[in-house]
Amino acid sequence: MSDTRNAIDRFFAITARGSTVSREVRGGLATFFTMAYIVVLNPIIIANGTDVQKQVIGDGTTPNVALVAAGTAFVAGVLTILMGVVGRVPFAMAAGLGLNAFVTFNIAKVMTWEEAMGLVFLEGVIIAILVLTGLRTAVFHAIPAQLKTAISVGIGLFIALIGFVDAGFVRRVPAGPPLEMGIGGNLTSWPVFVFLVGLLATAVLVARRVKGAILIGIVSTTVLAIIVEQLTKSGASSPENPGGWQLNVPTLPKEIFGFHNPLTLFTEFDPFGAFSRVSVLLAVLFVFTLLITDFFDTMGTIVGVGRQAGLVQEDGTLPRTREILLVDSIGAAAGGAGSVSSNTTYIESAAGVGEGARTGLASVVTGLLFLVAIFFAPLVTVVPYEAATPALVVVGFLMMTAIRDIDWNDYEISIPAFLTIVVIPFTYSISNGIGAGFISYVLIKAVRGKTREVHPLMWVVTLLFVLYFAIGPIRALFGI
Repeated sequence: MSDTRNAIDRFFAITARGSTVSREVRGGLATFFTMAYIVVLNPIIIANGTDVQKQVIGDGTTPNVALVAAGTAFVAGVLTILMGVVGRVPFAMAAGLGLNAFVTFNIAKVMTWEEAMGLVFLEGVIIAILVLTGLRTAVFHAIPAQLKTAISVGIGLFIALIGFVDAGFVRRVPAGPPLEMGIGGNLTSWPVFVFLVGLLATAVLVARRVKGAILIGIVSTTVLAIIVEQLTKSGASSPENPGGWQLNVPTLPKEIFGFHNPLTLFTEFDPFGAFSRVSVLLAVLFVFTLLITDFFDTMGTIVGVGRQAGLVQEDGTLPRTREILLVDSIGAAAGGAGSVSSNTTYIESAAGVGEGARTGLASVVTGLLFLVAIFFAPLVTVVPYEAATPALVVVGFLMMTAIRDIDWNDYEISIPAFLTIVVIPFTYSISNGIGAGFISYVLIKAVRGKTREVHPLMWVVTLLFVLYFAIGPIRALFGI
């Protein structure tokens, strides 16, 4: 047994990174519970597609959400384990939020779901080629270290905002200011009360350096949520019941076991059908949009989470960057092939890092839990947003602390850093923030006559971002 443990320790460099097996397991559990919502949410989003029913429906009239949930968990589990074993970092993968909505409501509106998944598959293949040729890794290394720090800080604010919004503490309003606290500016719902108790309890545990603080916070807040629901009957959130629970109503499940074969979804993608369904230009623009979003969302995530884990070196690079990016690119192709949309590295991995995870063993734990979720989907649906999101807010704080590494007196870097930090949460997009930072950085350097200080690849990427932001006008110009 000791030999086995030593082999695992050496393979994942657990001791070398100052971690322990128990910390890795706790971190893997924390990451799973903060992102397990995707098993429920992804099927809900892609079931809205006009042509999704062709392959996700059993009787021809009703979306087979359970099957898509099983497929979502299966692909996420396999890829997360692969990330742990190949990348050897505590990064988890799953169907990308935002990407799945773009695929469903933009791409799948003008073609079949099989054809849309084919474009996702092609995008993943292209990114994999970029990794294998070294281009994606070279771009990663070309980014100034302080801009990478800004990306990390921006993501910290982003996941804190996600936590507040998903819990209903911050809400969108149809009129007046774009956001408000609670309902009508008041904290009047029991679910938000549970979120606040969970947030304060988790913050206290983290401040006291309690081992397992984030995981303890998630589990204990879930128990509190179940008790509160039994006493208050708050029910699910809806337009008629805005004070209800977000995503899941926290009640004990009526059933525990259920199985739907996710492998049946792997025959439902058409890599080249889109090019005969719509214009070649439109299909290429779709692939380009997916590629840019995947490319830089992942880059931002691994920088942010990697820095929080202490894996980023002085020059701003990560060990095994090529392997990490290759697994992530495989995720896009696998998501398309499995008909569950592009899979990408999740910023919620920071919850596991906040719990102490430093190696790929945590990812293996998270991945195994995703595979278990295929059989125990009812248990996954017990945790409401209000119980999981306090962890995101606390981790957002931890990531925010890196802001001290930015030289705010040097406007050539601090202005691009500021734009990166604020645009990520304000536009709900990591790629938008990175693009704003890159464009402003190159522009300021050029205006000040310091073009030689800009890496050649930064010029190329900046031009790509200009094209990325111009896609809307381009489509309007050509009527596509």
